[in-house]
Amino acid sequence: SVMGANDGIISVAGIVLGVFAATQGRTNDNWVIFVAGFSGTIAGMISMAAGEYVSVHGQRDAENAAIEKEEIANQESFNQQISLVKDFLIKDDISKELAQRAASEMMKTKAIETAVRVKHGFNISDKINPYHAALASFISFPIGATLPMLAILMVNRSYKVASTYFGVLLALIITGYLAARIGNNDRKKGITRNVLSGLFTMTATYLIGRLLHK
Repeated sequence: SVMGANDGIISVAGIVLGVFAATQGRTNDNWVIFVAGFSGTIAGMISMAAGEYVSVHGQRDAENAAIEKEEIANQESFNQQISLVKDFLIKDDISKELAQRAASEMMKTKAIETAVRVKHGFNISDKINPYHAALASFISFPIGATLPMLAILMVNRSYKVASTYFGVLLALIITGYLAARIGNNDRKKGITRNVLSGLFTMTATYLIGRLLHK
């Protein structure tokens, strides 16, 4: 949801600034900006939702394939599976004796869950839902897109660019912080990357719009 809103902010900010730069001085520039921003929002909602669905569904298919693979491996070479789990535990600085006992116990009680977690790095109980991912992006993208549209449409022509830059950068600081916090990443780096990407997008599309201005 956070990244969907972030994409909505950056994408639509680029669209409305580019269109404003290209149509600046015309009497109906607000209407043109609104149509372009609204069209970009609808397109972004659909493309983001479809992209998330395909991506997450592909990941889920890969997880299901990994589960099936480990079910077969447990049936054909159970002792080897125990040995693999033991080696994994030893890498975590557990003694060989304790690792052997733990691996045997884990494989006896939760064989599939243990093998999948050790060899593929995910928990069966935490399988992701492609429909949830698609819905989150479908809802959050227009929420983010609303901010740059309001920032450029609600002010006098002389302040449109400054208002959009200020509102978008403030929003990107918030979404950059939230994304970094959720992902347990460095907050300052997350905010900096987000702000720089937004600045680059807005400036590039604005300059292109100026080149197309007649």
